[in-house]
Amino acid sequence: QYIPIEHSFAEGKDLYLINCIWVHGYEKGRGNFQKKGMGKALLHAAETDVEANGAKGMVAWGIPLPFWMKASWFKKQGYSKADKQGILGQVLLWKAFTDDALPPKWIKEKKKPEIIPGKVVVTAFLNGWCPAQNMVFERAKRAASEFGDKVVFRKIDTFDRNVFLEWGIADALFIDGKQARTGPPPSYQKIKRLITKRVKKL
Repeated sequence: QYIPIEHSFAEGKDLYLINCIWVHGYEKGRGNFQKKGMGKALLHAAETDVEANGAKGMVAWGIPLPFWMKASWFKKQGYSKADKQGILGQVLLWKAFTDDALPPKWIKEKKKPEIIPGKVVVTAFLNGWCPAQNMVFERAKRAASEFGDKVVFRKIDTFDRNVFLEWGIADALFIDGKQARTGPPPSYQKIKRLITKRVKKL
């Protein structure tokens, strides 16, 4: 998945951003297709496509942990660090195609969800582009519903560009204003335990 950066969760001009690049790595199903050059081929095809359409560079995001969208992999493909943020230390990387290309920046978080006295507030930010984060949203919504009126569940739809820019958050889960780690996606049971801890403190 790659889109003009003006429609993404980062700031830039005349660049494209890779939302996600993934090669099947499981033994079940079709099997493990990693370590066969497919990721490099996909990346090269995307770069060729956007450069032919006038883009001045390609942007990607990565994390330092070795389980998904590894920043180190993009660095091996000629990308360099442009910015960093988040509880996982997400890195924004880029590769310039022209000398006048300007580096991208993360769109920073502008505010946090409000807390309601006497309630536990579960706030889920949902952009919709990432299947893993969609799964987190559904699990959090289901877990929150188990506690009746003690828990308030709020959905923030950041597919609406204006809503995203208001918050500076694309996909995230907050429990009483504290952000929960959502990568890899936490199980339903783990999310429920996090909510339970807050409910016991009411």
